[in-house]
Amino acid sequence: METVVVNCESKPHVVFIPFPAQSHIKCMLKLARLLHHKGLHITFVNTVFNHKRLLNSGGPDCLDGAPGFQFETIPDGLPYDPDNSNVDTPQDIGELCNSILTNCLVPFIDLVARLDSPVTCIISDGFMPFTIDAAEKLRVPIMHFWTVAASAFMAFHEGPNLVEKGVIPLKDESCFTNGYLDTLIDWIPGMEGFCLKDFPSYVRTIDPNESGFNIVIKSAETTRKASHIILHTFEELESTIIKALKDKFPNLYTVGPLQLFLNKTENDEETKNLDIKSYSLWKEEPECMKWLEMREPNSVIYVNFGSITVMSLQELLEFGWGLANSNHYFIWIIRPDLVIGESAILPVEFKEVIEKRGFIASWCPQEEVLNHPSVGGFLTHCGWGSIIESLSAGVPMICWPFYGDQLTNCRQMCKEWDVGMEIGSNVKRDNVEKLVRNLMGGIEGKRIRNKAMEWKRITEIATSPKGSSLLDIQKLVNDINAFSRK
Repeated sequence: METVVVNCESKPHVVFIPFPAQSHIKCMLKLARLLHHKGLHITFVNTVFNHKRLLNSGGPDCLDGAPGFQFETIPDGLPYDPDNSNVDTPQDIGELCNSILTNCLVPFIDLVARLDSPVTCIISDGFMPFTIDAAEKLRVPIMHFWTVAASAFMAFHEGPNLVEKGVIPLKDESCFTNGYLDTLIDWIPGMEGFCLKDFPSYVRTIDPNESGFNIVIKSAETTRKASHIILHTFEELESTIIKALKDKFPNLYTVGPLQLFLNKTENDEETKNLDIKSYSLWKEEPECMKWLEMREPNSVIYVNFGSITVMSLQELLEFGWGLANSNHYFIWIIRPDLVIGESAILPVEFKEVIEKRGFIASWCPQEEVLNHPSVGGFLTHCGWGSIIESLSAGVPMICWPFYGDQLTNCRQMCKEWDVGMEIGSNVKRDNVEKLVRNLMGGIEGKRIRNKAMEWKRITEIATSPKGSSLLDIQKLVNDINAFSRK
């Protein structure tokens, strides 16, 4: 990939600010690295809490920058003990959403105003709606980066319209059982065939003051004021929806999969100087890679429910026994906080099974795992970061969505992209066993594995010279440079 060389004194200066959660930080940090490689000066803004978590997981030098790349922090407004040794305890998402809406504007404005070099533009996570007001006050152009699929972005974007039409919030609890969620929403361009249940989980509330509902509606409203929208997807995957979105947002960039761009820069001197060793809020356990080396190609199913999903102990056991009874090798990521209100304690007899066929860790280098030849399937919560990494690796999936855009992603994977099998919300070990066996060795599994490999080839085309995503990356850089000349 060609490196754009710009005189340091004249470099455009971009301020990045992600939503303070694992997948958002990881995705935005990748785009920041790529734009730095393209010759832009970067300031990356984390919350104090998450910046400490990154340093704790990757080591004190893990975020060592390079000329033109710096990290800054702002408080998130929640109580914070800088001496708290249990830094790996995640924050409550509801409290975090409420705090973002009320407490982050002033600290962010103050930070941007005191930076050493003038700011050319802000690239803000779409779920940080206060940044629109900040950009107006600072008189700085702003782009919104939604680290989701185009289909999920459209589903979020239409939230205010669903409210206006009286579709949401739900009238009462009966809507969850009387078929109301099966209502066809047939008036959104590019999303023909979507039912209400296919939308992100913000639609599943009867409380208009619920924190997740509020931040989605507020974010959708403020994004309409952003003249430039960035999505972590690629045109070939979602061409119909992307075309519909470009009618609403002419300055729309699809820039994924970002890791494929970074892979092409890893031997460049500019990238080597920016030695960011970790994107993870948890300490990764690399021992799983040695374990994978001892397995046959396509013999292991990888299981990871992401950074926020939680489940009951009974659900954990159903998943565990389903995996054990499938007689396939598995790597299972079990975070310390995965089980609601309890420790994730597995019975002794299950541990005996693990000694033969399983490997359990609390976190791992996911992209390395997915790209290992021994991995033949992925049991996932359907977070977008996980899906686009799996598509890039050509790995088919079993889907167990938890909340947010995961519900929309699951629908697309199983019905549109043909790379997934859905478990359903009621987890039973027999069904888990059946799906794992099918994915890893059945006729249906072979079919969707071939489809996943086809998508892998398409991701490589999208990120190749003259590919759709590379062209949009170049357009994004050109448009940021144009801001600096105004």
